[in-house]
Amino acid sequence: MGKGFYIVLLLMVSLLAAAGQTVSADTVVPMDTVAPVDTVVRLNKVQQFKQRVHQRIEEKKNEPYDTIRDKGYWWRALKHGKIDLDGGTIDYPAFIDFCWKVYKWGDRTFNSYDTTYVVGTGKNWKLMLKSMNWADTYSGEPVPNSHIFDRSNLTSNIGLQLSFMAVSVGYTMGVSDWIHGGNYSKKLDFSFTCARFSADAYYMENTGKTVFTYRQSSGEKYKGTIRDFGGLKRKAYGMSAYYFLNNRRYAQAAAYCFSKYQKRSSGSFIVGFCLQHRDMSFDASEFPQIVRDNLPENVEMPHFLYNDYCLMFGYGHNWVLGKKWLLNLTVTPYTGYRQMLATQHEQRASRWSINLRARMGAVYNLNRFFLGIQSYTDIHHYTTDNFFFTGSILDFTVLAGIRF
Repeated sequence: MGKGFYIVLLLMVSLLAAAGQTVSADTVVPMDTVAPVDTVVRLNKVQQFKQRVHQRIEEKKNEPYDTIRDKGYWWRALKHGKIDLDGGTIDYPAFIDFCWKVYKWGDRTFNSYDTTYVVGTGKNWKLMLKSMNWADTYSGEPVPNSHIFDRSNLTSNIGLQLSFMAVSVGYTMGVSDWIHGGNYSKKLDFSFTCARFSADAYYMENTGKTVFTYRQSSGEKYKGTIRDFGGLKRKAYGMSAYYFLNNRRYAQAAAYCFSKYQKRSSGSFIVGFCLQHRDMSFDASEFPQIVRDNLPENVEMPHFLYNDYCLMFGYGHNWVLGKKWLLNLTVTPYTGYRQMLATQHEQRASRWSINLRARMGAVYNLNRFFLGIQSYTDIHHYTTDNFFFTGSILDFTVLAGIRF
């Protein structure tokens, strides 16, 4: 069949359609009598899925069910979305009722604020993408008549952090490990924060290259620098908990957990405790021969292996800058007892632990979205009868997140 057949067929269909019209050709149809054309809104797959889920929930809630108030009524009501733990009209199992009362007591006791200073965000969940950049440095005289300064290469980590209400867990890994197959480094963090107190735990391991500078303080006063020094191994883990004395008007969570909004500037003194384990050692065989020749005779590089049990006391302050910006500075020295675990300096090392922790954070809030910049410094001082040593961790983090 040629094109002519299809043209004739199309004309016939048009004539039949025109013949079925009840309005003559001379009749003018007013514009206001013409039925509007329905607009078809096409939903994408995510919107279609949300619509189906919402429809299914509504259908489930509206299904008829047995409303006899027996012992099983709470479960039937829960399945149909009719649960009301505050209503007092449903007989719940004793354990569920106890847990709910404990939660309500804890929320009133530990998570209440003066709403002229602090308010909630209205969201329980937060998801963050974090870029964490950190380095560790070590300086002092670990052997007689010598001074060293050891700085790790900057480790850039990237990872995710997920938070629900006051509980948060995150994991980051070194970008260089993924791209270049470099040396292994990682950090693992956990935190819990409410109005009255906060607790956190961490694990850090870094076997990456460092820049090692050695200088003699007597004799020929040799000075040398080793780049890509692989003889320093360090690992640390610990936990801390602290209480905010001005917890009604100061929200640490506004600056670092993003679960609150600080409406007016305020600060608070902080008290708490810290437990931590540190393990750091030098491998002198990694030194070049010229450095080994300038080390004191029969010297043994120390192994810094100890536990700290410390009390903390410090101060934190939130500055509210306009309607969207928040700046925080927190300084907490902590001191206490140091338990030595290594053997070579056990008899002459100080049992007095002296340390300092400082944090700074800036937050930009835009509805449910937020951007943050955070810096963290943790300094540890180690002394014996014959030498001293100071180690520190420097951390800088950029993050973006959403509340939902």
